[in-house]
Amino acid sequence: MTHTGSEAVARPAAKLTLLTLTAMVVGSMVGAGVFSLPRRFAQETGVAGALIAWAVAGTGMLMLAFVFQALAVRRPDLDAGVYAYAKAGFGEYLGFFSAFGYWASACVGNVTYWVLIISTVGAVAPVLGDGDTMTAVVVSSVGLWGFFLLIRRGVKEAAAINRIVTVAKIVPIVFFVILALFYFEPSVFADNFGGTDYAGSLFGQVRGTMLATVFVFLGVEGASVYSRHAKRREDVGRATVLGFLSVFAVFASVTIVSYGLLPMAEIAELRQPSMAGVLESAVGTWGQVFISVGLIVSVLGAYLAWTLMAAEVLFVAAKDKDMPRFLKRSSAGDVPEAALLLTTCLSQVVLVVTLFSDDAFTFALDLTSALSLIPFLLAAAFAVKLAGRPERWGAAGRSTRRELVIAVLATLYTAFLLYAAELKFVLVSFILYAPATFLFVKSRREQGRRLFSPGEAVICAVTVAGAAVGVAALAVGWIEL
Repeated sequence: MTHTGSEAVARPAAKLTLLTLTAMVVGSMVGAGVFSLPRRFAQETGVAGALIAWAVAGTGMLMLAFVFQALAVRRPDLDAGVYAYAKAGFGEYLGFFSAFGYWASACVGNVTYWVLIISTVGAVAPVLGDGDTMTAVVVSSVGLWGFFLLIRRGVKEAAAINRIVTVAKIVPIVFFVILALFYFEPSVFADNFGGTDYAGSLFGQVRGTMLATVFVFLGVEGASVYSRHAKRREDVGRATVLGFLSVFAVFASVTIVSYGLLPMAEIAELRQPSMAGVLESAVGTWGQVFISVGLIVSVLGAYLAWTLMAAEVLFVAAKDKDMPRFLKRSSAGDVPEAALLLTTCLSQVVLVVTLFSDDAFTFALDLTSALSLIPFLLAAAFAVKLAGRPERWGAAGRSTRRELVIAVLATLYTAFLLYAAELKFVLVSFILYAPATFLFVKSRREQGRRLFSPGEAVICAVTVAGAAVGVAALAVGWIEL
């Protein structure tokens, strides 16, 4: 994310161009997740399932990218990012949930970055384990708050780091794909095609990889978050699609070429970042070192970018009176200080929770994806709603059939993702959503308004009930982290 740092920290008067917006989307999408793809896919599916999974994910996410493109052009008045679509289409409470879910997803996603970077260092420092030991959490916490202080200053260092990592984190990924193709063994690839006994049915294999694909595609909506800074509204949608298409080929390539280097079962047992282990099997230790260094640079940049984006979501929501007014407080350097602090605090809480997880990285990755699904689903459903009302969607005399088909496909895709997420992560998401309602209540009280409408009260009751079931399931062991 080349200019996100300068935009979120300094908010200069200059408007963002198509090139800058595209770089923001690419930068926010290419993060730590791609370095973990080989192992995650090998734990669930063979080559056939992976190809189908990427076809489904690529098509579905492209539909979402088209939805964000269309919404940016058709509804330029909604310039507060993803949550604004939920609010406009389904009311303030669901809009609040969309804002909170998107923000919480970014916070939990930041935890995956620290787990992965400490796991990488753990290869030479066993005390750090896979990023989930007490020492690892302490080290991660130091880094967490170190970045908070850096961003809080609002100085040029934040933007400088972003400029460096945008290129540095893409180079090792492309290099991995090229080398993997050079050492590719067709016989190994063929053996991995159908999967192994533990993979299960083909449908189960595809379903098992869906949350992983959501995680690596997070950021496709990045340009819409900063849409109010765009030089031209049309550039927001174009950047979304261009950014998505640019990284889709890279993500799919990283996964598929790995099946041609090692047996599926061996990839599934690699420590994270698994991309480093795959390359080491082909070229030796230097390959692991190269990828590990690239990952560290990538994670630092991705963490900075997503922290800024998360703070921006809370800041904009507070300015729109959808969050308590204390969250729109900014420092002398024009940094959304209160939003940044709350963002760091939630990441810290989730970081501690990983101590109780069997696989900290996978847990944080899946929860990140699950939390993002509600905002995506509501945005797609809003597009469906508008496509059925030409007077509010298309230009005069323009057919909206294409927009309606795209919006319906995007809605069906996100609904399928909720199914693929399984009840476990839906209930854990409720555990976060329910207490968040206090922020909504505080905002309503500050405005002297009625706390809930009848419809909002029903949604609140369902959320609280879901959270109660989730807590009970954790307590009795029905759900394991």
